[in-house]
Amino acid sequence: MTTARVVGIDRLCLVSADVARFTAFYQSAFDARLLSNTTIAIGNERIELITFDEPGMPYPADAIASDVTFQHFAIVVTDMEAAYARLGELDGWRPISRGGPQRLPANTGGVTAFKFRDPEGHPLELLEFPPDAVPARWKNSATSSITLGIDHTAMSVADVDASIAFYASLGFHVSNRSTNRGVEQDRLDGIDGLCVEVIALSPPESTPHLELLCYAMRRSVAATGPHDIAATRVVLTADNALGEMRDPDGHRLIVSAIE
Repeated sequence: MTTARVVGIDRLCLVSADVARFTAFYQSAFDARLLSNTTIAIGNERIELITFDEPGMPYPADAIASDVTFQHFAIVVTDMEAAYARLGELDGWRPISRGGPQRLPANTGGVTAFKFRDPEGHPLELLEFPPDAVPARWKNSATSSITLGIDHTAMSVADVDASIAFYASLGFHVSNRSTNRGVEQDRLDGIDGLCVEVIALSPPESTPHLELLCYAMRRSVAATGPHDIAATRVVLTADNALGEMRDPDGHRLIVSAIE
């Protein structure tokens, strides 16, 4: 069996039905830079857009955070109030969180977060760290933008142990673990009565990391097709190329060799 040891997350690949609309929104909302017709950068992180002549299904309008196929990514901001106000000036997006940005309790990180969907339905999160808890990766960022970059991509999973074992086999390690519940978490995810186990998985290099989200009340939904808007791919760099693969819950990965 061919194996690979991951170095880090290289980029995210998002399926888009309207690249021009996608890039215009991200440029306005997050100061994204257009690197090519199909690639944008937010801070130092890249998003590659993929389109198909035969488009798949739109993002399910009724998808919620506890669906096993659900996946979002978090954008770090320096000023949540300003970032949220900027978002409010734009059209096309839809909130997931209720009541605006939510400050989570200190025992679950004390971050301020807001979840929403972009105009094509991809779930996103704005994330502001407390001043005394900013990770090293985001300290001393030389930018005038309120947007720093992509911190992580988070995936809902059904079996924590199976998912940890799978990603550990690729070279990720558990760097943090918590159980989140309470009114703030309910408002953040837009679902009442939540209890979610959050496991941060870090790669060897300082790149965005993965988060596994295991909800006590979760839904199993139909798998996405490769052309569907929800078929996000996470591109990993490793010492050996494995191509496209799936994790235990069907989330898509592309393992490419270090150049």
